[in-house]
Amino acid sequence: MPRNRRSNRSFAKAVELSLVAPQVIALRSLRTHDRREMQRMGTEKAVAFWESMNAMGLQMVKANREYALFAMRQWWSPWMSPWQAAAVATKVLEQGMRPIHRRASANARRLRRRAR
Repeated sequence: MPRNRRSNRSFAKAVELSLVAPQVIALRSLRTHDRREMQRMGTEKAVAFWESMNAMGLQMVKANREYALFAMRQWWSPWMSPWQAAAVATKVLEQGMRPIHRRASANARRLRRRAR
């Protein structure tokens, strides 16, 4: 996949997350009396954090493997793309943002349905 399309998709997800998260916070703060919702919120935050850390860790393992191969290739070829490191860092961030984005979007949909 071209780097430009991937970065556009990452940017779109980040923008969507920045719009959905305040909605979830507003809808949940209206329900501070709902103990089950508050417990669910705490549990979801912890699970999303660990899913994100796991996804980023796995992507870092892949990045380390790619860097090792890159270093090996450097011995054999002096002409390598300088954009490879940026692409790998973008993949790590994408993997870390995916679980948080998924949960925040699902919460916004669920809470909007309940609010009606």
